[in-house]
Amino acid sequence: MEEKKIRYIDLFCGIGGFRVAATQVFKKFGIASECVFSCDIDSYAREAYHANFGEYPAGDITKIESNSIPDHDLLFAGFPCQPFSIIGHKKGFEDVRGTLFFDVARIIEAKKPSGFVLENVKQLATHQNGYTLERILETLKEIGYFVDWKVLNALDYGLPQKRERVFIVGSRAPIDFTFFWSKRQIERKPLSEILEPEVDPKYYASEYIQERRRHKHQSKYNPSIWHENKAGNVCSYPYSCALRAGASYNYLLVNGERRLTPREMLRLQGFPDSYKIAVSESQTRKGAEKRRGH
Repeated sequence: MEEKKIRYIDLFCGIGGFRVAATQVFKKFGIASECVFSCDIDSYAREAYHANFGEYPAGDITKIESNSIPDHDLLFAGFPCQPFSIIGHKKGFEDVRGTLFFDVARIIEAKKPSGFVLENVKQLATHQNGYTLERILETLKEIGYFVDWKVLNALDYGLPQKRERVFIVGSRAPIDFTFFWSKRQIERKPLSEILEPEVDPKYYASEYIQERRRHKHQSKYNPSIWHENKAGNVCSYPYSCALRAGASYNYLLVNGERRLTPREMLRLQGFPDSYKIAVSESQTRKGAEKRRGH
């Protein structure tokens, strides 16, 4: 008899962060699994995904017919956070048409998986005073799901990166679900295990930039990652602030001296060293910062 597998899909898959995490969890609990569909609009992300998982994701989700997607048990989606400002004051689907969340919702409604896990930026919880998240949750309930949500921080789950994200989970049947609260239960990987012992000199900021950082700040930690905000204030911690796509090149500096390498960025996002760097350094950096795409 063929082994029963949990079949799942990976929407806005980026370079495969959700898939790596799912694979690790399924393996930990001895559960057979298979990814039966993935998609992302970014061609470089698709190249990286193919190099690591042996398949090319489909492209633009807005052009993919819901019924063309294989049947599946679980749906994973780190849907982008644009542009929730267009959401109005109606109900359900009418509130989310035009956003990429609508494409997630229409696929869930059409394929009716047993459950889903959705992820978005922390600000989703407070956008329009909570109205946006409320509309999203109402939509998911309208199409037949029991839903719950929580803001989780990677810093509490073993990674030395302060990265807070909204996670929304749903199931077709009511289940006794509780978000696993990890504080003091998972030992955080030290920054020293993330950083490479030797890096190319090209990663070092100019002496002028280093001197400006030292003039503004002295760190209590070694190693540390220094963060300069938009106002020019500098702080440092024995962990990283959130990696951000589109941030300035010197937004984060190791010990106030050098930029993170692509491998270090991948490690901060929980990718194992077996993950292949298959595209250019700039595209790998972009993929590590976003982990997902449209």
